[in-house]
Amino acid sequence: MLMIYDWYDGPYPSRVRIAVAELGLASRVRFTSVDLWKGEHKRADFLAKNYSGTLPVLQIEDGTYLAECTAITQYLDALGDAPRLTGATPREQGMIHMMNKRAEIEFLDAISVYFHHATAGLGPEVELYQNEEWGLRMRDKALRGARYFDDVLKAQPFVAGDAFSMADITVNAGFVFAKIVDLEIPAELSSLHAWHVRMMERSSVQLWEEMHLTDQSKP
Repeated sequence: MLMIYDWYDGPYPSRVRIAVAELGLASRVRFTSVDLWKGEHKRADFLAKNYSGTLPVLQIEDGTYLAECTAITQYLDALGDAPRLTGATPREQGMIHMMNKRAEIEFLDAISVYFHHATAGLGPEVELYQNEEWGLRMRDKALRGARYFDDVLKAQPFVAGDAFSMADITVNAGFVFAKIVDLEIPAELSSLHAWHVRMMERSSVQLWEEMHLTDQSKP
């Protein structure tokens, strides 16, 4: 049994939860909640698991803790007979990792910085330093990133090419975060929005939403 420490509606945890669902690993995973809003991810007991104090974290069978969504997804993808999210050939692997990194830097992480610096974020007990100007710059960067991915998706069906990959999961997480911070993705980015509609129709994303609602209802 694998253990994943996360928070049910976190944009970054959504990346790993969708990967778990996509790979059919739900029966092998147990989730443990770490409350972001209470700052539990910044407390000493959690920092002992992940120095960076971020979610999610995967604890594998030998007790090792793996942080960072890309690393976790790569580990999970290697558990099956053949990789499905991280690429089978050197070219696929290179393209997926490149586009996944761009999805982080240009879109998802930029929205995260906006959230932590230009909004109330996780509250004063967690947000010990804020730079509103920097946060607003990152909001604008995220919108530029959205335009970039709209251009990408005009030419191909998925973020890294012809097949669904962890890069698609990462851009989808950007939409999750954009909803949390009420950041509107311009309607004229029609290719990006059409892609997102298709993502929301995937069974793995729908299963993530079901998990989300189930965890939300827990006391």
